[in-house]
Amino acid sequence: METFQSLLNQRLRDALRKAELPDAGELTPASDPRFGDYQTNAALVLGKQRGENPRVLAEKIVAQIEAGDLCESPAVAGAGFINFTLRPGAVTEKTMELLRDRRLGVAEVESPRRIVIDFGSPNVAKPMHVGHIRSTVLGDALARIGQFLGHEVIRDNHLGDWGTQFGMVIYGWKNLLDRQALQRNPLPEIVRIYKKTNERATSNPDVREACRQELIKLQAGDRESLDIWNECVAFSMQDFEHVYKLLDVHYDLQCGESFYHDRLPGVVERLLKSGIAEISEGAAVVFFRDNPELADTPLIIRKRDGGFNYATTDVATVDYRINDLKADAIWYVVGAPQILHFKQIFGIARREGYTADLRHITFGSILGEDRKLMKTRSGENVPLRDLLEEACKRARKIIEEKNPGLSEDAKTDIAQKIGIGAVKYADLSQYRMTDYVFSWDKMLSLQGNTAPYLQNAYVRIRSIFRKAGESAPKVDKLALADSAEINLAKRLCQFAEVVPQVLNDFRPNILANYLFEVANSFHTFYEACPVLKSEEPARSSRLALCDLAARVLKQGLDLLGIKVPEKM
Repeated sequence: METFQSLLNQRLRDALRKAELPDAGELTPASDPRFGDYQTNAALVLGKQRGENPRVLAEKIVAQIEAGDLCESPAVAGAGFINFTLRPGAVTEKTMELLRDRRLGVAEVESPRRIVIDFGSPNVAKPMHVGHIRSTVLGDALARIGQFLGHEVIRDNHLGDWGTQFGMVIYGWKNLLDRQALQRNPLPEIVRIYKKTNERATSNPDVREACRQELIKLQAGDRESLDIWNECVAFSMQDFEHVYKLLDVHYDLQCGESFYHDRLPGVVERLLKSGIAEISEGAAVVFFRDNPELADTPLIIRKRDGGFNYATTDVATVDYRINDLKADAIWYVVGAPQILHFKQIFGIARREGYTADLRHITFGSILGEDRKLMKTRSGENVPLRDLLEEACKRARKIIEEKNPGLSEDAKTDIAQKIGIGAVKYADLSQYRMTDYVFSWDKMLSLQGNTAPYLQNAYVRIRSIFRKAGESAPKVDKLALADSAEINLAKRLCQFAEVVPQVLNDFRPNILANYLFEVANSFHTFYEACPVLKSEEPARSSRLALCDLAARVLKQGLDLLGIKVPEKM
């Protein structure tokens, strides 16, 4: 199904060709509805290119546009913008198409790709903390949207389960472990022994050397060390799975760093043999002499002592994802501090001849009310599990005040949908590179650009049908006359234009803010246009429009990983 944007784009290209002008500019939704529904800056772009008056060019283009079936006569405005206002009849027809389409007008991509999305990636032997929110919910939303658009998506949780911290964990396990504490609450006890060992290793060279030896034994396959390591991984995975269940996040693969350990010697030998790496001061190193940005930052892939590091693992991971998983694209949803590292890894991949689309999708930080990185009062990272459970508790309190007659099970279910949805939406409604302040009051508010506001709009629509005692009517024709219902219909028709845009620069906030506009347009319509009390054919037409708005809200929020309750 073609969107208004794609149809008008085609008419614009045809007009440019008839006017003997090249394709230029872009057609976008109008920034101000007073000027129409869509606009193009083609004349301004051409005017600058050709040294001609853009308004004169705009008039020349408008004279060739044939779009009377879609819009009123295009108007030239300002310095040379061309504005398009949709005809109500065209909006009605397109809305009828959406009512019949289970995908709400969103077309699947013509050339689907196999995309591996690397997101979340917590470290084993440590609890997930608030800093993991952004990678986890952003990666999940991109995976959902990519899949909805027809791509084959492989979600990979690249766990930090094989590194120097395990030398300290194993030493602490053997010398400091409280078995009863481990049984009661495993992860805090593992964190405690790690911290205690780290303190001792900092001041005592003998302990530091003992930890190093424990790591060597682990990497050499020592049975006792591997048994301890396996226990640590199992305890960590239990904790992670609890968090992922709360977040409704699922992975297809959880290939941690340990998965690649046996491949690392071969990676280094291959890079040395090809000349991409060389021996420098006893280490195997990749230099980037031809890249001014990376020329001063060589990458060590094998240390002087023969040990490997996470750079070696990341090279092996690229190999596996391209050669074994046959990925056309790999998206790494990892914080901005790793920009340089991924430029190096991608540089090596290109020198090896890999042509897959490699992307580092960066994001900003979550701040506390003091506008500093969010921490507990003692300066520790806020555990993610605690934060999510707190969100559910706060949401439940709101529900008990608003609708105390609900059953206990219903309160628990709705509180989880609202609390978790609020945390996710607070993140996803921001541009991913923006730092944002974590505020309970703001994110759980039923007013403003929040998940509860959007969920409440959906609940309000469902309550209309409960009052009516009927489901959405099957209508053969819509009767859209009031400006509020026409504006809501126009907004709903944009869903199919917005969803594909998200992946252009990996910006779920575009979808989040669109859904906020849908909720606003619905509330304006609801106040201006009686639904159940109106006469036919307006009643059935408005009920159908309500149902379509609910479907768009539900589908859009689902693409962001947010569930909607039927009641609140």
